[in-house]
Amino acid sequence: MAKKKAAKKSASKKKSAAKRKPNAAFMKPMSPSATLAAVIGSNAMPRTEVTKKIWAYIKRNGLQDKKNKRMINADDKLKPVFAGKSQVSMFEMTKLVNKHLK
Repeated sequence: MAKKKAAKKSASKKKSAAKRKPNAAFMKPMSPSATLAAVIGSNAMPRTEVTKKIWAYIKRNGLQDKKNKRMINADDKLKPVFAGKSQVSMFEMTKLVNKHLK
């Protein structure tokens, strides 16, 4: 019985040790539109990096809603990126930001 448990443990360790490959679509450099470039800069970067920069901007400017942390309040720079909306959810934000990437 002890041998079976040891075999299961070593098998599960082998599975978790396998490296996860990043999705090539997420790593492809994308060019931001002029409105998005005002927030994150105009350099081409992967989508993952775009998301990190937007979140850094949101945190730096205190744009996360105080009561509902899932909502993002738009300032003058983010409003055009958010299609004119003054508040969007963090899930909707990624969808709106992707429209500004080429």
